[in-house]
Amino acid sequence: MEQRMIKGVNRQVVEITQTDCEYFERILFLVKPEYSTVSEGKLRERAGIMSSAGKPPATRVRSRTLRQILSLICAALTGAGVYALAEFVLRQV
Repeated sequence: MEQRMIKGVNRQVVEITQTDCEYFERILFLVKPEYSTVSEGKLRERAGIMSSAGKPPATRVRSRTLRQILSLICAALTGAGVYALAEFVLRQV
């Protein structure tokens, strides 16, 4: 995992360019002012821990999409059932 420090005028930033995740090209961590005196090694260590823990699971998107499709199918079947029941009742009258 490649990491480097960028020092700006007002902010200190830790940039990770090799994230080991297909979702992200790079990650930028803005260091809180109260931690700007912490050693560069410690900041890199913490940034590495946070970047590896923040990978989104790929299965979540699939399950959400599947749930939406099933909800639409159930709504369509419910509507068709209500329509068929109304037609049946009206023909009986």
